[in-house]
Amino acid sequence: MLDFLLKILGDPNEKKIKNMMGIVDHINALEPQFAAMSDEDLRAKTDEFREILAKRPTSKDFKTDRKLEKEALDKILPEAFATVREAGKRVLNMRHFDVQLIGGYFLHNGHIAEMRTGEGKTLVATLPAYLNALTGKGVHVITVNDYLAKRDSEWMGKIYKFLGLSVGVILSGGRTMDDFAAKKAAYDCDITYGTNNEFGFDYLRDNMAQSADALVQRPYNYAIIDEVDSILIDEARTPLIISGRLDKSAELYKLMATIAPKLTKDKDYEVDEKNKNVILTEDGIDHAQELLQIKDLFDINTQYAHHLLQALKAKELFIRDTDYVVRNGEIMIVDEFTGRLMEGRRWSDGLHQAVEAKEGVQIQDETQTLASITFQNLFRLYPKLSGMTGTAMTEEAEFGKIYNLEVTTIPTNKPDIRKNYPDVIYKTEKAKFNAVVEDIIAQNKIGRPVLVGTISIEKSEYVSQLLSRRGIKHNVLNAKHHEKEAYIIAQAGRVGAVTIATNMAGRGTDILLGGNAEYLAKEELERLGVTPENTPDYEDKKNAAMAAAKKITEAEHAKVVAAGGLHVIGTERHESRRIDNQLRGRAARQGDPGSTRFFLSLEDNLMRIFGGDKITSLMNALNVEEDIAIEHPLITRQIQSAQKKVETYHFDIRKSVLEYDDVMNVQREKFYAQRRKVLFGHNLSEDIYYMIEKEIDRMLKAYISPEQNPEEYIFEDLQTMIRELHSVIPQLSGVSVSDVQGLRFDAI
Repeated sequence: MLDFLLKILGDPNEKKIKNMMGIVDHINALEPQFAAMSDEDLRAKTDEFREILAKRPTSKDFKTDRKLEKEALDKILPEAFATVREAGKRVLNMRHFDVQLIGGYFLHNGHIAEMRTGEGKTLVATLPAYLNALTGKGVHVITVNDYLAKRDSEWMGKIYKFLGLSVGVILSGGRTMDDFAAKKAAYDCDITYGTNNEFGFDYLRDNMAQSADALVQRPYNYAIIDEVDSILIDEARTPLIISGRLDKSAELYKLMATIAPKLTKDKDYEVDEKNKNVILTEDGIDHAQELLQIKDLFDINTQYAHHLLQALKAKELFIRDTDYVVRNGEIMIVDEFTGRLMEGRRWSDGLHQAVEAKEGVQIQDETQTLASITFQNLFRLYPKLSGMTGTAMTEEAEFGKIYNLEVTTIPTNKPDIRKNYPDVIYKTEKAKFNAVVEDIIAQNKIGRPVLVGTISIEKSEYVSQLLSRRGIKHNVLNAKHHEKEAYIIAQAGRVGAVTIATNMAGRGTDILLGGNAEYLAKEELERLGVTPENTPDYEDKKNAAMAAAKKITEAEHAKVVAAGGLHVIGTERHESRRIDNQLRGRAARQGDPGSTRFFLSLEDNLMRIFGGDKITSLMNALNVEEDIAIEHPLITRQIQSAQKKVETYHFDIRKSVLEYDDVMNVQREKFYAQRRKVLFGHNLSEDIYYMIEKEIDRMLKAYISPEQNPEEYIFEDLQTMIRELHSVIPQLSGVSVSDVQGLRFDAI
């Protein structure tokens, strides 16, 4: 039906792009003129644009003024984009392709630009960032980790600095005086890079500040979010929380960690994997009371039931090397979407302490929330918001409903020639992984690089063991082995390279066929011990290493392309189709060849929890043996159906989180606005008089009614009321009962 309508009405995405191609033609027509400019003349364009914007019409009404500002920016957009393109050529030897100009245009217009892996999203962001920074109100470019924030601020920062704009970066860390001064300076820059977490925590910290001098952020203006689906969708269920410690004993956690193993699953308690919950049965309650030697597990004066349920969740639902790792005696949470360790994050409601007790590490103090905000409400504070990702269309409805963001798919610079082979499914996980290893060996023999995606640390290490037994050289990239992440991924496209990775491999660093010459040269210099400090002719040695590395990578690139490019293997379907698409997107970048295939089993979590019954019945009916794979359209449909179920379920959770936070958000915004007035020393007389009036009104209504006649007043009530007024407002000490006895409510 959808295909039929598209044939009649046309693809709306194509229409959007077709409608703005005149602007791309205009920018291209300006290229010879801008290429002929001197560096000084090109740099002077920034001041010229600022002067134009300074003379634009303004309005006291916020929405009207934003509209007028947008109109002024739109007028200078072609020349501003042409300026950035020329600066990119001169400073980085990188020229914005037409498709990157298209992406920049839609980002400026507050859209999410869906761009394939390898299409140069980092460079695209320079276009709207430069244009919007000309207003002097600041632009925030938001990334998923400190590494990318630092890398991009230094890399793309060369363009901005060449054009006379200032660039800052916000990195996670404490608020020492040096750090505070650097952070404030970074926020005062024209363009500021940083992570979503750090921008959010700084917002909360600013709203807990004790003086105006302790504030670091300016009013929000415009944000460009890289990997927008990861930040606005995947992390939307987790609010940012600043907490203070509570002094509570750890003994109850330790006690429940000894009780939980003595209770039996399906007899004493049931596990709801879909909702990550545990329910005690009647037998379980009796058994627990017997073990604890108590009469009532749910006694309101104790927390036995709560602590026991958390201990059972820790036992059944939070698995070591999947949901968390133990490092240096601490429980570190593993992000289910990226596979990265979540530094400084802790589960709430005593769950983290229950996991600590289960693992026998030191139990940290419980905490109480001092300030919190969800990412949904944090990013809705920006008057203008846009984002980039390789995978957004599956969540288009959510972006529209919650953030009012439209998704536009940007065409690729070169045709996409990736082959996505059908999924194959096995009865057991063991048979599936054996097949994965055979596929790796087959591709490895012909020199193709292989990237193997796993959903957990545990599974990545299992595949590693299987490959080691077969003598296959490989790299493992997960939260336990992340130190050389950028290097491993950069070299994952070399001849015969085999890389096993959790989801963390999906973002930030491109896999170049034949390898990355820059990283190769850097490694060679490190091996030789060549540094700028100890080598007088460092630049010569660096250039020589780079030239040698380029020869190697160019030769290997030709071999890998001839062999078929990068082959990506998925070892399990993720709950979200986007994560699967991100893994697929590692192959066949910028017109290169490549292929993908997913290997599945009926024992995979998605199939087991969310509906593999039809496939199980089919395989049993066909009497399929354990090591025989089947490919069938029914399988693909059933898997997609299961994923849609999970996506809908998670969307409902995020919507629920937002609905609760929206109630708090109204109070939070009013409270923070009032707090700012106090911090900046505004005249609060009007607010204070209003509060006094409301308080007097409340106190009077406790004793007399606006409808009452004065004859109906009770003398003792009036006496109590006057005493209360005296205690709250000493200035009214001269008022007595006789002064109010004959007056109606309004007159009093």
